[in-house]
Amino acid sequence: MGWNLLADLVLLFHAAYVGYVVFGLAAILAGIALDWRWIRNFWFRASHLAAIALVVCESLLGLTCPLTTVENLLRQSAGQPGYAGGCIARWVQPLIFFAYPPWVFVAGYCVFGLIVAAVFIVAPPVSPRGRKSAGEIVAPRG
Repeated sequence: MGWNLLADLVLLFHAAYVGYVVFGLAAILAGIALDWRWIRNFWFRASHLAAIALVVCESLLGLTCPLTTVENLLRQSAGQPGYAGGCIARWVQPLIFFAYPPWVFVAGYCVFGLIVAAVFIVAPPVSPRGRKSAGEIVAPRG
């Protein structure tokens, strides 16, 4: 398996990660409006919140996304400059990489993360035990 192909696979995973965060929130909001029960799945909601929390933490700390770093290293190992690549890279990179000042991304990630956290609180997931929602207080039986 060539370095270029590995770089393309990392890029596809990166695009899937971005899609999970963005479209996951869209699905959650639609699910709240349309009363879809599956959007209350604890593991989906917890992993979605964790995914955007990781992005927010990286951006606040000024860290480059590890997926971007790995992709660039693989492309350089293939003898290419970073962000150059084959067919997959040509189509996927413009969807997830933009040329804006870094502060725009930090602000955007923080706002998006706050929205995800707010939705997590407003429409909490169902506990994995299925008895109560996260954050819901249950009165003792007596």
